[in-house]
Amino acid sequence: MTDDRTAEENGIRATYDETESERVLAFEHDGAGKTAAIAQNIEGYAMLKVRPSADGDELERYYGFDMALDHVGELLGVSPHDLPVPEAAADMGM
Repeated sequence: MTDDRTAEENGIRATYDETESERVLAFEHDGAGKTAAIAQNIEGYAMLKVRPSADGDELERYYGFDMALDHVGELLGVSPHDLPVPEAAADMGM
């Protein structure tokens, strides 16, 4: 099932969530057992942090969502164009 906070395509599931301090877009690549996440402060204006998982340590920071998606694609071993983005996360990095 998908809604505005989840999306699934090409064997990749994306889930958007908000904590008290962050917006988090987490990815899981089925079959490959790989995960990655993009996090941003709850206000939505800070740099995007790429992590190996939703609660993992920061690997890199980016201003642009496209650049963060490129890094996530590398971590998952897929093209960034294959990454589904839930509607609720579409404005990250702006």
